[in-house]
Amino acid sequence: MSPVGLSCYSRWLSRFKTIYSQSTVVSFSSTATTTAPPNENETPLSRPAPPPIRVALTESAGRGVFATRRIGAGDTIHSAKPLVSHPSLAAINTVCYFCLKKIQTFSGSQRQGVSLCCEKCKESSKVFYDVEKRADWLDFDDYCRTEGMKYPLLVKRLACMVISGAAQANIVDILQPASLTQEMILKMEEGFCLLQCAFSKANIRKEHTSFLTKQWYTAVLARIRINAFRIDLAGGVYEDLLSLAAASVEAESAVGNAIYMLPSFYNHDCDPNTHIIWIENADAKLKALHDIEEGEELRICYIDASLSCDARQSILSQGFGFKCNCLSCKRLG
Repeated sequence: MSPVGLSCYSRWLSRFKTIYSQSTVVSFSSTATTTAPPNENETPLSRPAPPPIRVALTESAGRGVFATRRIGAGDTIHSAKPLVSHPSLAAINTVCYFCLKKIQTFSGSQRQGVSLCCEKCKESSKVFYDVEKRADWLDFDDYCRTEGMKYPLLVKRLACMVISGAAQANIVDILQPASLTQEMILKMEEGFCLLQCAFSKANIRKEHTSFLTKQWYTAVLARIRINAFRIDLAGGVYEDLLSLAAASVEAESAVGNAIYMLPSFYNHDCDPNTHIIWIENADAKLKALHDIEEGEELRICYIDASLSCDARQSILSQGFGFKCNCLSCKRLG
């Protein structure tokens, strides 16, 4: 995402916060993929239609996403670019360092051991990589690898974006945070110290890292913990929605993780009416699994729906902090 795009996204987020604080209902007047200023030559007819959704408070699950008109099975509801993404350490040599697209035969750009699939990604990656390449991340990456942690990598990338001026330090504050135990917070301290140390050794000026406190680090991780999406690329072109969903499930392994704004407002259901998919890169698409009526809440499945009811409840309770009361769980519970 270019610096211009992030600036526009930050302004949109500021307006979103203002609107949301004044009302419990948010209607979207632009698509979730808008990342550049509107073209002055555009006419109302040439602009993309807004997504057929609104964000509003639910009766029991906080915010949710609702249809503003009937949506047909298989329809693309909207797409979304990540606020921040990062490849998994296992896939870091096989995917684009910016968009997470798999690189079969390298033909793009390469920077100090990381691969970028095209010139556009090379340019877009400057929002974090010009800062990131100044530091030595060996200890931080070893910590993530040894502890089996993936989310600190997203915090590192976001911190680099804030230092470069491409993102605001509070850009994810609107997202729901996880409840952290004191044990969890203590476990996060090592990652924070390693991140802070890497920037300090790189001689990043203190005024540029003044936001980087232990409170900021844990608050961002608390939001990433329950809002990050694991990116499983389906690859190829699928005209049939079920084939595409199956390809997504059967993807060899996750290529990375990402945080999105609008998709993070979707609540969970073990029998969802909406599916989030990734075809070639970290740009997400939300598709309707079956017909959705106006006013109906759109829900996605956070976990593997094929697991037993007890297993699903355990994962959702431990990983997301809630007990699922969807119809499927009530029927089997």
